[in-house]
Formats: sequence, C-alpha cells, structure tokens
Amino acid sequence: MPEPQSKFSVRRCLTFATGLLECLCFAGAVFGWAALVFVLKEDRYFSFLCVNGTGVNGTQTLDCSAQDEQFSLIFTIASFMNNFLTLPNGFLFDRFGTTVTRLYGIFLYTMGTLMVAFSSSALAYLLFPALSFLAVGGILLLMTNMQVGNLFGSRRSTIITLYNGAFDSSSALFLIVKLLHEIGVSLRAAFLFLSACSVIHILRTFFLLPRNLIPYPLPDRYTYGVSCGKSVTASAEVAANGEALPAAEETPLTNNAPVKQEKTFRECLLSRFFLWHLLWLSVMQLRHYLFIGTLNPMLQRLTGGQPSLVSQYTNAFAITQLCGVLCAPWNGLIMDRHKGKPRAAGETEQEADLRATVLSLFLTALQCVLFSLCASTPYLPLQYLTFILQVLNRSFLYGGNAAFISVAFPSCHFGKLYGLVMALSAVFSLLQYPCFALVKGPLGGDPLYVNVGLTLLSVLAFMHPVFVYMHCRNLASERAKSKASS
Repeated sequence: MPEPQSKFSVRRCLTFATGLLECLCFAGAVFGWAALVFVLKEDRYFSFLCVNGTGVNGTQTLDCSAQDEQFSLIFTIASFMNNFLTLPNGFLFDRFGTTVTRLYGIFLYTMGTLMVAFSSSALAYLLFPALSFLAVGGILLLMTNMQVGNLFGSRRSTIITLYNGAFDSSSALFLIVKLLHEIGVSLRAAFLFLSACSVIHILRTFFLLPRNLIPYPLPDRYTYGVSCGKSVTASAEVAANGEALPAAEETPLTNNAPVKQEKTFRECLLSRFFLWHLLWLSVMQLRHYLFIGTLNPMLQRLTGGQPSLVSQYTNAFAITQLCGVLCAPWNGLIMDRHKGKPRAAGETEQEADLRATVLSLFLTALQCVLFSLCASTPYLPLQYLTFILQVLNRSFLYGGNAAFISVAFPSCHFGKLYGLVMALSAVFSLLQYPCFALVKGPLGGDPLYVNVGLTLLSVLAFMHPVFVYMHCRNLASERAKSKASS
C-alpha cells in the first residue's frame, strides 16, 4: 500500500502547485487593468475621443476625459460580469463538476485573449467583450481550483486564501505586458502567447483534477485524474463507499458529517450569516473596483499629467499586486490557527471554525477603512502606502470570502452560494460607474467627496464580524447553561 499512497501524495502536491501557478499567472489578469490602459493609450485606442481644450492659463491642452470614461466603462462591465456570472457558473460547477466547468472557462479565457490580440485602435470596441471573457474565464479557473483545499484538511482555509492571493497577484500579468511593450513586443504577440497557454490549462484539467468535485471530508483512498490512460476517479468512489456514486460531491453525505448540519440552499440563502456576509463583501469590493477603475485618471491628476511619473506609479501599483500571494496565507493561518487544538466541551468543529473567522473578518474591514483613507488623501507619495494596503486588503477580502462560505455553509452548496454572493455584490458594484461620472461631471474631477462617502460606507463592514462574534458567544452561553442544568 505505501507505493500507491506515495503516488497519490505526489499527485496532490502537483495539483496544488500547478493550481497555484495557474491562479498566479492567469486567473485575475483583468484586475491589472491600470497597466494595460497605459499600453492601450500609447497604441491610440479610443484616441478619437480626445479633444482640444483650454487650460487654466489659456494654453491649449488635450482633454481625454471621454477616453478615460470609456476605459472605465470597459472595466466596470468586465468586473460586473466577473462577479454576476459567478452565479450561473456556480450552479454549473455544482451540477456538472470540474471538467465541464473548466473547459467552459478555458474557452472564454482563450476567446478573450484572442480578441485583445486582434483588436486595434480601429477595432477598440473589441475590448468590451474581450475583457469580460477574460474576467469570467479567470474566475472559473479560480473557482475550480479552490476545492483543492479539500485535499489538505487541516490547512483547507490556508490553501483557499493562498489561491485567492495568487488570483490577486496575477493582475501583475498586465504589468509584464506593459514592460514587454516598452521594449518592442507588440500587444498582439503577447496575447497570442497567452492564448497558446490554454493548452496547459486543458492538460491540467484532465490529468491533475477530478471529473466531478473534490469532496469534504475526504473519503479514504480518494483518487482522481487520469492515470495510465484511464480515469481513476470513478474507481476511487467505488472503493471509498463500496458502491458507485453519481457525483463526488455526494460523498460527504455518506461519511461522518451530521445530517443536522446540512441545511438546504434556501435556508442558507435566507440566513443572517449570508446577508451580513453579502454586505461585508459588497461595500469593500465597491471601494476596490472604483480605485482600480479610476487609478489612471487619479495619477494623471496628482502628477499633473507627466507621463514618466504616471508610468512610475502604475508600475509600482502593478508590482505590489505580486505581493497578494504572500499576504493571503496570513489570513488562512488566522482562520486555521485553532486546528489541532482541543475544543471546548460540546463545541463542534464548525463552531470552532466560525469562531476563528471573527478576527479575519474584523482585520479585513479595518484594512479597508485604512486603505480608503489613504486613497482619499490627494498626496502623491502617500499612494505607495495606498498600493500596499490595497493589495493586503484585497487578498484578505477574497480569500476570506471563499473561506467563510466554506466554513459557514455545507460544502454541497459552495458553488451556488459563492456564485450568488459574487453576483449580488456585482450588482452593488455597478455604483462605481455613477461615482466615476459624478467625479468627472459635477465634481469637476475632484473625487474627495466620493472618497469620503465610500470610506464611511466601508465602516458598515464591521457589522459582520460583530454578528459572527455574538453568534459564537450565544452558542457558548447555551452550552454552559446546558452543562449547568445537567
């Protein structure tokens, strides 16, 4: 038996490592939009929207606010599609499993890269569907990779947050495109290369991931993937339970998970946990989306339009995004810190996991408020600190979002609930475009009042950790009363 066990361990490590590289190098590229905008402006995308204007001292200037608004609209639509379509994609994932979902995501991602590759200043409107395809394809790669955490039980939250951090760091991909563009590599060549990389995603789908879902808790002798020309997933499911199972996600229901913990999807949806978590995610995500979508015009304003300074700060922002993969595991370690330690008498594993999320939820909300305060201050050197806080908060936000859903709700509903919370938060994030129009119009380009309003809105995120803390305290109080009465 040692040899097969060693073989399975190697496969799991390869699945983890290649999944991390996939998220790090591809999945969240769309959020490096600020770096790509710099390249698109140099290639004169939407340049026909720039008009001659008059400066404050009567000099002739080029007013490109309409061009900035067009780029902002592209990102608004892409970020909305990234989240909103996670709902049907979540149902697709839960119903049809990993292989079908990944092939669909790879198709969308490849179409997006090809559209950017064959776009030009004359075909600039191809960017609208292209960025949306990249966003939706990327989130599907992330969604199908997060289940890898189920292979490493005691480090489940750490791996989920690590993958989300890698997703954030992949926004630096467009920085690499920008740097290559500066040394003569065309936008078309760069994106054709990204299209060709889809072959790697397809090979990984068949050889290093299951056809269905990775169950949690993991059954004994669970295997997956393709080995020696045949799939081992089905045989593993037979070995684990003595009979063939229609889908891997059903395995936990026949193991040792208590029936009373398995709520229906409707019960999960109407729970206060879900509603407070939705608010927590929505307000902070809106702050991040508006910051990313308006970063280029903000830097134009703070630098007085100096291209070298704008490029310098754009590079700094993109480089800090690489640190997301380093920041995210801290959140996972916070959530997994109780693993292996004795629990209080009568306390279930889910209650202990919930209690561990309180600190993570609170720190994420605190980071967002600090990030928003720095972003609201019109002082150029301070933006270096803003970039650091932004990537730290973003890595905590999305990793904590996925980890909390996996802890608070049954695993059989993960795809649907994750998709629904992302979809509803996407509707809320559409407020970024009216905010941008407000800044460009009535506020005359000064975002101070909008930034202050968003900072105050971010404070609402503290209500979620407070509610989870009160819930855990009430459960502990009930256990103490039950013990005293008995």
